[in-house]
Amino acid sequence: MRTAYKCRVYPTPEQAAVFNRTFGCVRLVWNRTLATRHVAYHQRGERTSYRQTDAALTGWKQTTELAFLSEVSSVPLQQTLPPPAHRLR
Repeated sequence: MRTAYKCRVYPTPEQAAVFNRTFGCVRLVWNRTLATRHVAYHQRGERTSYRQTDAALTGWKQTTELAFLSEVSSVPLQQTLPPPAHRLR
């Protein structure tokens, strides 16, 4: 027999702000990484490794434009990096 549980979370306004900021940063990292991989593959025929995308994330955090990425936890940002292309099949 399987058991299922439902739970509801009621975050405080401060917690909701942290969640929203983190989710926004995760979405930005996902979209940028996907766009970078798409360009590399379709324009240059190169596959992008996880190590390369992780290094790109580190580089983005060091720019003035994307320095706010350093203000959220790095764990969800790294977990959102897509797996290497050979694993997608």
